[in-house]
Amino acid sequence: MTKLFAATAMAGVLLAGAAGAQETWNLQSTYPGAMAQLGPLAHRIADQIGQITDGEISVSFHEPGSIVPALEVFDAVGTGAIEAGWSTPGFWAGRVPALQLMSAVPFGPQAGEYLAWIKFGGGQELFDELYEPHNIRSLFCGIIAPEAAGWFREPIESVEDFQGLKMRFLGLGARVMEKLGVSTQLLAGGDVFPALELGTLDAAEFSMPAIDLGLGFYQVANNYYFPGWHQQATFLELMVNLDVWEELDEGTQMKISTVCDANIAYGLAEGEALQVAALNELQSKGVNIRTFSDEILDALRQAWEEVAEEEAARDADFARVYESYSQFRNGYATWRELGYLR
Repeated sequence: MTKLFAATAMAGVLLAGAAGAQETWNLQSTYPGAMAQLGPLAHRIADQIGQITDGEISVSFHEPGSIVPALEVFDAVGTGAIEAGWSTPGFWAGRVPALQLMSAVPFGPQAGEYLAWIKFGGGQELFDELYEPHNIRSLFCGIIAPEAAGWFREPIESVEDFQGLKMRFLGLGARVMEKLGVSTQLLAGGDVFPALELGTLDAAEFSMPAIDLGLGFYQVANNYYFPGWHQQATFLELMVNLDVWEELDEGTQMKISTVCDANIAYGLAEGEALQVAALNELQSKGVNIRTFSDEILDALRQAWEEVAEEEAARDADFARVYESYSQFRNGYATWRELGYLR
């Protein structure tokens, strides 16, 4: 009887220890924690994962570069050097070109249509397939409003004005700009201002007005162009080391996925709400709010069609994802035309 009691007591201690066990994830962001929307959304995810798992997973947010350089987060998550990363899939074009289509697409869909393809048109399944060989499980964990077309030191009045410019640009949009004679670089957010200030760059795209305002680009390039033809909606992601993810039980995986789904809705609403005040403040600082002419937009669209064909011919995964994306958009076009005001 004594032995049975002792065994039962020991089992209770072990179960209590297991229930109280805490797992800590290091989450390194590619965006500074104080950067409007992009940083707070990551902090929100970290906090909510802790809450929804009753503290069983504690997520520690790390600034870009605090563990690895910002643009090395992909490899760090895959190898397990860090458990998780906060980013946008477009940053990993050099690793997996097709991921650019899961980030933002030139002349692509707005948020509702984009989400429809991901959730119900096969995009999610392709996304999972692209990440699996790199030992990463990535979750769509945010989507933000349209971006601006960029900041320019000098006005852009014709297609020819792009020739010879040096510009920060992300993803597929960069390839489009190169077609028009622009030399592009992908720089992390904190590196863009000094490059503009020193003249290393003539122009830069980064994000939407509420985010660009905080980065101070208006101080060194005050021609701000719209519309954001290259990023009408942009997905954000929570990358998790695949081994770490697969060690979680299904219930915990579902909880984290639920946090990300909620973050998508929260981030989209917040992004739309922030822009008017930001634009008003930028104009008060002397920023010239401009729009590209139809001629320029037509040239950009034609260049994008060329880039899409070239990328699909170069990379089989890109071709496969682009076919799925295009088929969905073609089918959706009827609803887009009938259902929405233009």
